[in-house]
Amino acid sequence: MDDGNSAVDFDPIKVGNLVARLAVDETEIEAAQALRFRVFYEEMSAHPSVEVEAAKRDFDRFDAICDHLLVIDEKRADLPGGVVGTYRLLRSSVAQQNGGFYSSDEYEISRLVGFGGETLELGRSCVEEEYRNRPTMQLLWRSIAQYIFHYDIGIMFGCASMPGTDPNSLALPLSYLYHYHLAPPALRPRAIEERYVSMCLLPEDQIDPRRALAELPPLIKGYLRLGGFVGDGAVIDHDFNTTDVSIVVKTDLVTDKYLKHFERKSRRDGEEDER
Repeated sequence: MDDGNSAVDFDPIKVGNLVARLAVDETEIEAAQALRFRVFYEEMSAHPSVEVEAAKRDFDRFDAICDHLLVIDEKRADLPGGVVGTYRLLRSSVAQQNGGFYSSDEYEISRLVGFGGETLELGRSCVEEEYRNRPTMQLLWRSIAQYIFHYDIGIMFGCASMPGTDPNSLALPLSYLYHYHLAPPALRPRAIEERYVSMCLLPEDQIDPRRALAELPPLIKGYLRLGGFVGDGAVIDHDFNTTDVSIVVKTDLVTDKYLKHFERKSRRDGEEDER
């Protein structure tokens, strides 16, 4: 975590057995890394380094400077920390003091970093298979909305993945994203030259949008529902067996979606303070 204080600034959000909150110590971060290992390497067949394989945890240098959002099932004593969902959050004010963003390895993102105000990189999103459902995702997004409010974040971005490393087999969804959801020039990341793969593989008149949407992973569809855009160019990640696209989301729709929830909560808190 960036300063060790962020986790205490947010109220946990609880629904049934599930609790969403920021990790508070190294043990909880390691539990998130263990989940990432199970999903990325054991389920999705990514290629671990010797160190990652030995630890059975997915980790890199960015973990030390990020906040780690967790969804914990309080009844899952069989899983490390009960962690069943996670997101890694990196603010621009933190990244600029600690060597930049993870996405910079794949995309030229200077337009986003210079956007003005705080920006947020989302990464390493994963959820235990049996928890990939609406309640878990709503918990994650309610928590992200709370984070956005607290830090007054205007832009979120990150890399989202599609399975496989053959762009031609992904021609329909990639071309759909390019023709229908390309970010405006002022906010458009571009894949770095040596990794750039064209997303414009089919002409627009050959695209069936409904079929293309059906072929997109749920996470990317979720970003699009929030008004998200994509950058120019895909990137092949052979280590993770994925084809990546850059996602950009202006936070207006995220905060609008949850604004009433937080307004109600603020009113309740204010009434309780007055008593």
